[in-house]
Amino acid sequence: MKQEENIIVGISIGDLNGIGSEIILKTFEDSRVLDFCTPVIFASIKTMSFFKSHFSSKINFHSINNFNQLSHGKVNVFNCWNESVNIEFGKEDTKIGAFAIKSLELATKALKNNDINVLVTAPINKHNIQSEDFKFPGHTDYLAQELEGESLMFMITDTLRVGLLTDHVPVKDVSTHITSELIEEKINTVYGSLKKDFKIQKPKIAVLGINPHTGDNGVIGSEDDDVLRPTLQKIKEDGKLVFGPYAADSFFGSNNYKNFDAIIASYHDQGLIPFKTLSFGQGVNYTAGLNKVRTSPDHGTAYEIAGKGNADENSFKEAVFSAIKIYRNRLSYEQLTANPLQKAPRKDRR
Repeated sequence: MKQEENIIVGISIGDLNGIGSEIILKTFEDSRVLDFCTPVIFASIKTMSFFKSHFSSKINFHSINNFNQLSHGKVNVFNCWNESVNIEFGKEDTKIGAFAIKSLELATKALKNNDINVLVTAPINKHNIQSEDFKFPGHTDYLAQELEGESLMFMITDTLRVGLLTDHVPVKDVSTHITSELIEEKINTVYGSLKKDFKIQKPKIAVLGINPHTGDNGVIGSEDDDVLRPTLQKIKEDGKLVFGPYAADSFFGSNNYKNFDAIIASYHDQGLIPFKTLSFGQGVNYTAGLNKVRTSPDHGTAYEIAGKGNADENSFKEAVFSAIKIYRNRLSYEQLTANPLQKAPRKDRR
């Protein structure tokens, strides 16, 4: 089977005390998913066997220690550790956090080495992963260091895409982070992603204001007038279809978002609250702008229901299929934009 038909999906296991294992099992219990990809779970066969027993899953895992042993048509488990793990569902535990990071680091290494084509990350706990060796607030920041490109948190569904100018930044610091350079960088990242990852030829992008009512002509802050509007005007003059800034409080309720291919919010909650209200359980967190494809579900570890068998796998399943679709779109884009002169045979000039 050709690589583009048989995409290898790497999966970091996330917090073992959360719902990650359950949503992974539920996703791949539907054997039809294996017609679209070859999954590789970065954990250990001992740990996954525990989850299989606990959730009464019928999945038969294929244990591997290197990628020469990979088996298509099966759910592969790449052994990241050999020791037994004390799993206590719903408990925050730094030892469990260390296993989550080990899984993420080895999955990222495989992604960089092209052993896997895409990465789907199960939820982690941002507190218990912190250590002397790992001081990142989450997946996005770590992958931004490890991979090439300019990363951007891009929340996506089939009909809604929301990007952020700033992501894990305290609200009190948001305005100081938003510079003309940052705005241009993020809009260019979204624009490029819409073209190559989503096959949109002439993207229309809306940008939400920084302050309430976009500052009301300076009455509620000057950042929209001093920084955001001039930068958007400059980008428009470069030929991109960028509109705004729009007042965030009425933008989604008025259904104005349906007129655009993507919306860029100024800060985390401004974009993610409406996104999750409209799409919770179906949305996907996609890290746009990098040279590799990474997605994740739009929710966290959900300790309160972990281990109970009640977790909804739909967002994780969407993350798997979104990663596959984006990877295929990128292959198609690269083929379409390749320089035909580079492939043409050189004429004999004798």
